Amino acid sequence: MAEIKDPENTILMELKGGTVTIQLLPDLAPKHVERMKELARAGEYDNVAFHRVIEGFMAQTGDVQNGDMEDGFNIRAAGTGGSALPDLPAEFSKVPHARGSIGAARSANPNSANSQFFINFKDNDFLNGQYTVYGQVISGMEHVDAITRGEPPAQPDRMISVKVAADVA
Repeated sequence: MAEIKDPENTILMELKGGTVTIQLLPDLAPKHVERMKELARAGEYDNVAFHRVIEGFMAQTGDVQNGDMEDGFNIRAAGTGGSALPDLPAEFSKVPHARGSIGAARSANPNSANSQFFINFKDNDFLNGQYTVYGQVISGMEHVDAITRGEPPAQPDRMISVKVAADVA
């Protein structure tokens, strides 16, 4: 496991293969970082499916409304919802969409990000300046690489649990 320098701004995402450690970037995207921590602390991301996983591109998850595989899950609706919280304004930066970066998923409206996010499998420079980057995988990327592919996957993987490192004893 990676050394955690800032537990308040580090996410521990449990996947079937193990823990993915994500360093959040509050200096770049404070509203997106706060949203992820708020939803993680409320348990909203637990059991949420990876509903869109494209080989050589990214794995998308975070639909807390329609993606909870333990609560009324419907794969056809997964990816169409968000949370009960308001949408977030874009927080674009010069940080590239590099392998392992966390990007805010949104509709065509740049200010429509809510709870969904994606993890880049490779450097996706064509996304730079168009989607908010607010985190970086610092360990466990091999577990992200093992997520079942599909749009949607026939048997989707899920985030078993998502916690803020500061809250884990």
